[in-house]
Amino acid sequence: MEENRNYGWFYGLLRELPFDGDRDELKRILVKQYTFGRTASVREMTAGEYGSLCRALEREVGRCERRKVAGALLRKRRSMCLKLMQELGVDTTSWCRVDAFCEDVRIAGKRFARLSDDELVALGRKLRTIKRKGGLGRKTEAPGTLLDVSGLEKMLMSVGEA
Repeated sequence: MEENRNYGWFYGLLRELPFDGDRDELKRILVKQYTFGRTASVREMTAGEYGSLCRALEREVGRCERRKVAGALLRKRRSMCLKLMQELGVDTTSWCRVDAFCEDVRIAGKRFARLSDDELVALGRKLRTIKRKGGLGRKTEAPGTLLDVSGLEKMLMSVGEA
């Protein structure tokens, strides 16, 4: 038995259950069921009994399914943003580089892992806009690099023949 257990998980789920009768009586029935008749008090439940009761109530309420769906949607949006970053030339194999890119105030202003669902949607929109406008920056020829002069040679040869 824990002294500092937070009972908000249980009471929040109990409130969400569709039930028209006395909630205290429902609580006593549920606790007795999950303690095999040992007690009717939530405080006297073991951590294992409390956890199994709350998980069962979550399944009943449907909270677990909503959490799975929300998690899947979040993973999908993160994947979409990483793919767009990769197309823009950001090294997505390094979380340090991804975080450095996202921490720029003009991009997201915080680490990639800390972005909420709405922020990921906004980031995706920004990345698509950047991609549509030509990318992060056009690469120019560095001084001292060799240029392709095959067309220039042909042109000079034809001028020299004339």
